[in-house]
Amino acid sequence: MTNMKNEVVDAFKATLRGPVLQPGNPGYDDARAIWNGMIDRRPALVARCSGTADVVAAVGFARDNGLPLAVRGGGHNIAGSALCDDGLVIDLSGMRDVHVDPRSRLAWVSGGALLSDVDHETQSCGLAVPLGINSTTGAGGLTLGGGFGWLSRMYGLAVDSLVGAEVVTADGRRHWASAQDEPDLFWAIRGGGGNFGVVTLFQFALHPVGPEVTAGLVVFSAAQGREVMRRYRDLVDTLPDEMSVWAVLRQAPPLPFLAPEVHGSDIVALALFSPQPMDAVAPLVERVRACGQAVGEHVGAMPYEAWQKTFDPLLAPGARNYWKSHNFTHLSDEAIDVVLRYAASLPTPHCEIFLGLIGGKANTLPPDATAYPHRNVQFAMNVHGRWTEAADDGKVISWAREFFGAAAPYAAGSVYINFLTQDEGGRIHEAYGPNYARLVDIKRQYDPDNLFRFNHNIRPDA
Repeated sequence: MTNMKNEVVDAFKATLRGPVLQPGNPGYDDARAIWNGMIDRRPALVARCSGTADVVAAVGFARDNGLPLAVRGGGHNIAGSALCDDGLVIDLSGMRDVHVDPRSRLAWVSGGALLSDVDHETQSCGLAVPLGINSTTGAGGLTLGGGFGWLSRMYGLAVDSLVGAEVVTADGRRHWASAQDEPDLFWAIRGGGGNFGVVTLFQFALHPVGPEVTAGLVVFSAAQGREVMRRYRDLVDTLPDEMSVWAVLRQAPPLPFLAPEVHGSDIVALALFSPQPMDAVAPLVERVRACGQAVGEHVGAMPYEAWQKTFDPLLAPGARNYWKSHNFTHLSDEAIDVVLRYAASLPTPHCEIFLGLIGGKANTLPPDATAYPHRNVQFAMNVHGRWTEAADDGKVISWAREFFGAAAPYAAGSVYINFLTQDEGGRIHEAYGPNYARLVDIKRQYDPDNLFRFNHNIRPDA
């Protein structure tokens, strides 16, 4: 890039409607700031695309000039795949349009839209896409990795509601991928990450949800941890699909429904959600309460949009983050003991361990139905190291890695691709399992030179 003449860059800028930022330009540092504060990369150019034509031009410029190429949607990926050093970033963050057709129950979502954008538009019609749990997450990146959240037990993964997508591939061509049009590409983008091109538009099937749902937290002291977690394990084995309950082990935030003496103490929080009204799920809520003697709770009817933002304060951008993750088909007593042991030694007040409950409708498809293969997983466990000072890097990362190793004998041997950090390229086979060989074949067809490699990369020469 340093050898590229100014007139070549100027000619590229003239082909885009959106601005192109370089080091020293106003807004450049903001453009390279992403959710994970550990990622500090300096791209040579950031193309803030305003539409698909800009994306086509940017892909062609990177390809023709041999530039490293990264694609930014919401910038939320833990591994920092939104950025590259000394190359070109295709920044979709200005492309956040969402259009909803309530009659056909379809939504068209631009590549840079956040979960909050999708929820805002779809909830105005009492509809939703089964996306994640943090409203600042990019809908595109989450979907390309599979995408699970509160609605997954009732309506499946995000990729299970995807009915079509516009994809710009490495040759600069636009493709419409669906079950009828280019079905191999459509299969690959439903869990294969950003390996196959830039997805500029997603078309989702919508589901009736809200505007009010039943949701909230039931909080127990860590002293009850073994009893609570074993009862929780037994509870979720019998839950109907319309109820989801996640377990979170951390230090208690200063939530208003918790007594001041609980703030900062070690807790087990059970986060429950159902699209059904409170009176329909009241017996299930009682079963959650019966997991122990609660030290506080806040459960009831609330807007779905509000629940989707509940955990945003704990996941605000800019902090330093390091994750390690396992999938579990069942939570054994031994696995629970490992979770409790490491939850008792959280290295900072911001660290946590959570078990995201999946199952239900998400597990009704065969493993090869989509590129996302984990159709037997009950829990995705994330060891979430989070802190603010670089001086704490060593102790947090060591804690997360030690926990990961201790839990491995009881895990399923697979992993959710969106939870992999930048140093876990060796786990790509765990992420794709039996679907990996087909993904390599499709990568070879659509990106033979591996232009799209700043991701958890599927190599065309593998």
